[in-house]
Amino acid sequence: MKTIAQQLNITEFPFIINDENRNEIYYENSDGFWYKREFDENNNQIYYETSEGFWDKSEFDENGNRIYHENSTGFWAKSEFDENRNEIYYEDSDGIIKNQSKNTQWNN
Repeated sequence: MKTIAQQLNITEFPFIINDENRNEIYYENSDGFWYKREFDENNNQIYYETSEGFWDKSEFDENGNRIYHENSTGFWAKSEFDENRNEIYYEDSDGIIKNQSKNTQWNN
């Protein structure tokens, strides 16, 4: 499959495409390596993928806190935040769990 730059017969690199918010959504170098990214309405990066097959997805709450993340290696993480945007809960696929109430330290 041809890359975007190959399809467009681009000869000057790096080849970059930005969205209307000036977020870089596509990058390609002269070796054919590329990555693409997607952003939500708040300019948070919600998706990333490379020509090597790696991908990464994220979800954000209304305050811009990343509440979920997963990637092609099988790793995932989720977080919860209080009204002051402090992380109060974290859990990931490596078995790490951190739980914090307002007046306690992180607990494992």
